[in-house]
Amino acid sequence: MRVVLGALWMIATASLAAPAPLRFSVSDSWAMPLIQVEDGRAVQGILYDLLVSLATQVGRPAEFHVLARARIAAAMEHGDIDVRCYVTQAWFNNLSGDYIWSIPLMVQRNVLVSTHAQPVQVSRLAPQTIGTALNYRYTSLDPLFASGQLTRDDARSEEQVLYKLIAGRFQYAVSNEWIFDRFNQRLPTGRRLHKVAVINEESLGCIVRNDPNIQPQRILRTLLRMKMSGEIDDIIQRYTGERAASDPAR
Repeated sequence: MRVVLGALWMIATASLAAPAPLRFSVSDSWAMPLIQVEDGRAVQGILYDLLVSLATQVGRPAEFHVLARARIAAAMEHGDIDVRCYVTQAWFNNLSGDYIWSIPLMVQRNVLVSTHAQPVQVSRLAPQTIGTALNYRYTSLDPLFASGQLTRDDARSEEQVLYKLIAGRFQYAVSNEWIFDRFNQRLPTGRRLHKVAVINEESLGCIVRNDPNIQPQRILRTLLRMKMSGEIDDIIQRYTGERAASDPAR
């Protein structure tokens, strides 16, 4: 009996001593090289490596919650997510809850892509439908959507947007440049898509729930150190073959 009680005590003590996981959100619309999700689990990619390293450096296990993009904000409000990355303040009109923003960590470039190679000026496109990702906000295109010059045709993920473009659903689509480049490499040479315009560049960072239990300032300091040391740029280069773009805010 003493042996059993001793074992139970040791298990209970170990459980109490184990640090709580740091919970990260993962949008199910992302694709490589940002992140790869298999059977509902994040397994590799730029953001996976970045966030695992962050959790390790603050001494906590990483826990990834794969969610539809539209559900992530509510999950943070309810305290189910501690850190959300790959976001910018321009995407939020009213961000409810108590959060702290990190410094910009990387730059996202959105490009207009097509099956033909002729460059275009987006503002001069004839009225038409273009491919977009569901619940994504493209701030530079908002005036064109509002005026009716362009109409969104949403797909659940960025890869699905590109598949619909190949299928001829529309002439143009908006894509994250990293995801587009990885997708395009898998296509036969004669069927590859083309970048025909740059939509915008946005500096992206993380938001951390302002809860003393997760030590938000320690998380933010660690992200700053990872950026300043070059670790984040090295992770990006590992998956894309190029250094991170310079932060346009600098």
